Amino acid sequence: MTRLFNDPDDFAEEMIEGFAAASARWVRPVTGGVVRATRGAEPTVAVVIGGGSGHYPAFGGLVGPGLAHGAAMGNLFASPSAHQVHTVATAAHEGRGVLLSFGNYAGDVLHFGQAQERMRAAGIDCRTVLVTDDVWSAPKDELERRRGIAGDLVVFKIAGAAAEAGHDLDDVERLARLANDRTRSSGVAFGGCTLPGADEPLFDVPAGRMAVGLGIHGEPGIDEVDIPTAAGLAEMFVTKLLDERPAGVDLAGARVVPILNGLGNVKYEELFVVYRTIHTLLTDAGVEIVSPEVGEFCTSFDMAGASLTLLWLDDELEQLWLAPCDTPAFRRGEVSGRRAVEDAELTALDDAHEIGAASDASRAAAAVISRAFAAVAAMLDAHADELGRIDRIAGDGDHGIGMQRGSRAADQAAAGAAGSAAGAQTTLQHAGDAWADKGGGTSGAIWGEMLVALGAAVGDEDAVTADAVGAGVAAMKDAVMSFGKAKPGDKTMIDAIVPFSDDLTERLAGGDTLIDAWSHAAGVATAAAEATSNLTARLGRARSHGDRSLGTPDPGAVSFALVAHTVLDVLKKED
Repeated sequence: MTRLFNDPDDFAEEMIEGFAAASARWVRPVTGGVVRATRGAEPTVAVVIGGGSGHYPAFGGLVGPGLAHGAAMGNLFASPSAHQVHTVATAAHEGRGVLLSFGNYAGDVLHFGQAQERMRAAGIDCRTVLVTDDVWSAPKDELERRRGIAGDLVVFKIAGAAAEAGHDLDDVERLARLANDRTRSSGVAFGGCTLPGADEPLFDVPAGRMAVGLGIHGEPGIDEVDIPTAAGLAEMFVTKLLDERPAGVDLAGARVVPILNGLGNVKYEELFVVYRTIHTLLTDAGVEIVSPEVGEFCTSFDMAGASLTLLWLDDELEQLWLAPCDTPAFRRGEVSGRRAVEDAELTALDDAHEIGAASDASRAAAAVISRAFAAVAAMLDAHADELGRIDRIAGDGDHGIGMQRGSRAADQAAAGAAGSAAGAQTTLQHAGDAWADKGGGTSGAIWGEMLVALGAAVGDEDAVTADAVGAGVAAMKDAVMSFGKAKPGDKTMIDAIVPFSDDLTERLAGGDTLIDAWSHAAGVATAAAEATSNLTARLGRARSHGDRSLGTPDPGAVSFALVAHTVLDVLKKED
């Protein structure tokens, strides 16, 4: 368990501050993460990586010459927000374009995707390469659905070396994709990790048993077996990964980089005992081993577990893998010709939110909206543990924490905006941006999009009527369906918001008051959320665990229904 922390809510932020202070030779802090402290003689493509904190040395520990140019660092196990990614990428950009690379997780895909759109809107060529190395997270014929684990290091290193060598963005992207295509990983765990302030781990493994196919965000494994010997684990790893080798790779004479990764609570000495057999098995299979690595490269906080990654080399990849790099946590050879980054080279972004003109009626609605956010934040504080418990059944257990952090930030932002005489749209815009920024993860991105869509529908000039609210809720529904790509039946928040919105629209059209229509729609949302117990997850992190989610409602749907009822209570008080 985690013992050393101050306020658990401040852990990630304080960790990043301490890391940047201790690693000033390599990195400089910027809003949302860190960027390189030095630059070379000529500008290069900027490789920007990132994800949730709790995986050190991923992601900040891999920033430096020959590897990443910047890392966007979210809260613990929560993707960085689009704002954070955009800020880091803008600061890291050297004029030759930006490559974003990260593990294939829904929240990261959403947030980095938004950031990429913003970069492109600013005239900066920006590309994305997802890491999809985890062989357990999807079958062979669905490689694009696999998640990224310790193979992150491979893709980041190849991309960073290509950029350092002066390749253009097309070539850096091509080589990063090639590295991902030729990388496979398999992981196991003997026990789950415990986040700061939590009373129990995100998942448990029975004594004497080992979870196979775990995720690095506390997702439970997809199978359990008896704990093998070190040699037995090595054989399990190698057998699985040789069977999963990329198309066109023949074992005889193949060159491979093995990376044995500790997930946070396995000693190096244990890893070396496991690697002893891995080395023998690969050699006996006719494989030539190149530059093996044993250590911690992508952890899962204090999880007791390990993973093996195999990078199948060709001549191009081998040269880039062996190229020099110098970062806080991964170094090879000597990198020279660097100079310190000047302040003027780090593009400053204006984080201020403007308060525009608004009508008195819209300002009055903004005050009600602010009170609603205060009530929602208090409610989610009370339900955070239960939402986390539901999420742990088949997910990573952080939904309650993410909703708690996001709603608190939204409450503060809404109060600040309303207190500065903002209208309804501006108040919702500020709250949505804050929720996405602090909530992180998939839910943070989605709630941010929904609130911004609601704000756009109600505006800052007109009174917020029942019809305007109905149109705004419909816009929320459309935004989340377009943004998250989920549909009813996928076992997501969509399964609650679609019936809520449709019922609200129907009853308002039939002449119901807003309170009566909202009251009935909230009941529909609750029933729909409960009905997700009968569904199998088809999207998000829970999809990897198949029928394990059966019998448990989707936490996103449950939290939406709770928010709907809380807003109803506020509306009744205002009536």
